[in-house]
Amino acid sequence: MTAGIAPLIGTTGRRVRLGLIDGMDTRYGHLYADTFMSDFSARIARAGGVPVNLPYDADPEALCHWLSGVVITGGQDVHPAYWGGDVSVVRDVDPRSNPMVHDVERDEFEIALVRAALQRNIPVLGVCRGLQVLNIALGGTLIPHLPPGAVTHLSAAPPVTDGADDHKVAFEPDSIAERLFGASAVTNSWHHQAVDRCGTGLLVTGRTGDGVVEAIELPGSPVLGVQWHPEWMERDDPTLSWIVAEASARS
Repeated sequence: MTAGIAPLIGTTGRRVRLGLIDGMDTRYGHLYADTFMSDFSARIARAGGVPVNLPYDADPEALCHWLSGVVITGGQDVHPAYWGGDVSVVRDVDPRSNPMVHDVERDEFEIALVRAALQRNIPVLGVCRGLQVLNIALGGTLIPHLPPGAVTHLSAAPPVTDGADDHKVAFEPDSIAERLFGASAVTNSWHHQAVDRCGTGLLVTGRTGDGVVEAIELPGSPVLGVQWHPEWMERDDPTLSWIVAEASARS
């Protein structure tokens, strides 16, 4: 990349039926729209990157010829067939009409995108579901449902929030996360699943006090997954500045 040119940072999203949108003209209700969280775009741009929205139709290998960084964003659970979970719990519902159910097109696209980015040494940031996709792409498994405990993981608080004091994440020394946050940080949290067994090469670098995985990394590579939502932290979360800086350094 030419010096002074901002890096292209791809962000993933989801596809929904337009009829779900209040006030939408009913003539278009049967059609679909690709949706992306504008909070990611705003913060990536503020950090000096150029946010690029990535629809499922884009070829992951082709994208990685152009992108300097990839952010796999949050959303619905990954289909358990991709990580060896119980497929009997899956509901046969159109994910475009109910964006909270499994969407195998999104799963396949994001898993392939992670693998293509890793092969080309493109920096990757996985956020919430994105951390889990990163783990699955490298052969890892998930805890299908976290039991209630002393730490609140599926918060009732709406975004934007820095989280509650009970959700404190401790980071491993000399990890990317520790360099960004120090020894620990209080974060927001909206998840009910978590990493069980790490995928090939991945290491856990952050946990809450109950042992739940909150950060993973691929040592020697510009790869970081966080279980919270940096785009919805009230304060500036350094993970989004990190992905832009890493993308700039490798472009």
